[in-house]
Amino acid sequence: MTGTMTSIPPLRLQPDGPSLADLMTALPVATLVVQPDNRIADANIMAESLLNMARSAIVGSDVSRTVRVAEVGSRFDLWHSNKPIAAYDLRVHAGRTAEMEVDLMIAPIIDHEGWRVVSIHTQSHARKIGHRGTAGGARSAIGAAAILAHEIKNPLSGIRGAAQLIESGNNGRDVALTQLICNEVDRIAALIDRMQDFTTDRTLECHSGNIYPLIDRAAHIAAAGFAKDIHITKSYDPSLPFANINDDALVQVMINLLKNASEALEHTPNPRIRVETAFRHGVSVLVGGGKGSAVLPIEILVIDNGPGVPEQILDHLFNPFITSRRDGQGLGLALVDKLVRDMNGFVQYSRNQETQESTFRILLPLGIG
Repeated sequence: MTGTMTSIPPLRLQPDGPSLADLMTALPVATLVVQPDNRIADANIMAESLLNMARSAIVGSDVSRTVRVAEVGSRFDLWHSNKPIAAYDLRVHAGRTAEMEVDLMIAPIIDHEGWRVVSIHTQSHARKIGHRGTAGGARSAIGAAAILAHEIKNPLSGIRGAAQLIESGNNGRDVALTQLICNEVDRIAALIDRMQDFTTDRTLECHSGNIYPLIDRAAHIAAAGFAKDIHITKSYDPSLPFANINDDALVQVMINLLKNASEALEHTPNPRIRVETAFRHGVSVLVGGGKGSAVLPIEILVIDNGPGVPEQILDHLFNPFITSRRDGQGLGLALVDKLVRDMNGFVQYSRNQETQESTFRILLPLGIG
């Protein structure tokens, strides 16, 4: 092995306080410090446990060999980038352990070019931080919608036709009953129509566009209908560049998030919804299929002061048919997840316990061209 290993300096926060090395050791997440040449300079106790390796064996090893990414084509983007990277639901061979699914966070160390801190979150812990990394909800929705559309919608058309034939007999009692049948058939068919939004897995046609008219359109629809009694405020970054979007998809996403927020505020005094935008430098996520990392700097936030998502459904929030409302169908957030992913973006939920606010965060790529 060539080169010189550098360890963390014994700096202290206060004269009698813990050193940086002490803090590194105490971190409750598996953490590595990586040098510019990709060799690991330090590892904490949690990293030893996760990798099933002694610190002496970890330090000095090549991080790309010690944390081997199972997905072909993604290593270069992970280990040769100077930007922050968040890789969710990544299959890795970690040290001497079997292949596992983790969330990998890589953060450059400011003023030390090439140096990075790598934290490895196992799934049992990662699910608690409010991220969305997999397309499992969307895939489940596609399958469920295709089955239901085939098995239910076609027979419904026959039932409705038969009811209309009976209605033509002009018997008053029969007319009332057949009208009830028609109304219920139409209601179920409308539900199936909404579910069929999931049955396509094709890539959306996106273009470089201004998100603000689309957000405003959705907010106007909300204010005129389901959110007419809720105060909606907007805080926009005026310098925000164009995003790579599909107009109809973004409007639908915003309507669904605003409707979700308004329903959450049903029993909240002084209900409020805020829509904010910002440009986030250096935010990247790992794209599947060996495509490497994608920069997603366009941020849209939908914030409400409601009670938040119940703990028992947090892990499955974006899956279809998951809802805390007795009359809910659990399709709105699943569609949001699918449409944002179709625009090569990312959506996540978080709860701020200090402000008692819930936030749905959308990250989108920059406009092309």
